[in-house]
Parts: sequence; C-alpha cells; structure tokens
Amino acid sequence: DLGSVEINAHLLRYDSVHGHFPGSVQVLGDAIDVGCGLIKVTSERDPAQLPWKALDIDIALECTGIFTARDKASAHLSAGAKRVLVSAPSEGADFTVVYGVNHQSLSKEHRVVSNASCTTNCLAPVAQVLHNTVGIEKGFMTTIHSYTGDQPVLDTMHRDLYRARAAA
Repeated sequence: DLGSVEINAHLLRYDSVHGHFPGSVQVLGDAIDVGCGLIKVTSERDPAQLPWKALDIDIALECTGIFTARDKASAHLSAGAKRVLVSAPSEGADFTVVYGVNHQSLSKEHRVVSNASCTTNCLAPVAQVLHNTVGIEKGFMTTIHSYTGDQPVLDTMHRDLYRARAAA
C-alpha cells in the first residue's frame, strides 16, 4: 500500500464499512501485528520491485485496478510471487475463475488468474443453477454498482465522462 504503516493500522482499527477491529492492532516498524504474526507493509508503486521472493509469497493479490492485464500483473511473478490473483477482469489471464461455476478447472499451470468481475460473480452462479434446472434461452440483466474508491463525491472533470459523475 502506498500509505504509511501507521495510516494502514488506523484504517484497519477504524473501518468505516466494517466498524472497529475487534482485536489489538500494533505497529511494529514496517509491520502491523494483529495477534497472529507480523504483516509486513510495503510501499512500492512498481509491483516488479516488491519483495515477494524474500517474503516467499505464494499468491499476490492484485487489487489496485491498475495492473489487471496479464502483462502488467505478471510483474508480481517477476518479483518472486508464485501466482497472481487479479480481483477484476484481466485481459490475457491464464484463467478466469468464477467460484461455483468453473473453479474445478483451475490448474497448477494457471499462474495469473482473474477472479472475473463482481457482477459476474453475483450473476453467474445463480444463472448456472437456473440454466441447469429450467434452462435459459436468452437473458438480460442490469446492475447498479456501488461507489468505487476513485469516484468523486461531486461532479468533476475527468477524461472518462462516466467517471466525471458524482458517486451519489
């Protein structure tokens, strides 16, 4: 995370969505301790420079929304992570998994895996059950997405007119 370890600890203690963290949150140098071992906090914009090899990381979770394409997400592999799970649709990913639909097809050869989109993860399992039970010939769905982390609270200038709109 690009924020300081102190800010990360504070945000963990006092989460606006989930409420107060029920346990102890301690800052110890460049790590946070929540009572089950140290959690190292890094601050690096380039995922290829993260200390994944030294930390023996099995799976890097790519949740920034910036490094979603396989060629960018694979920077975590270059840094030493054994696998990468992208929390969004990923162009060129080795596999796109939707738990409950195709998770059994996930294999060891898949090193950069996309977790699809939040909409897909909500719709696909239900659609699969409906299709298997009664059959679906055609379908249409719409979604209302929750606020995103980079969405402004007021209308503002943005090169993407969709993102220029206020969150509310």
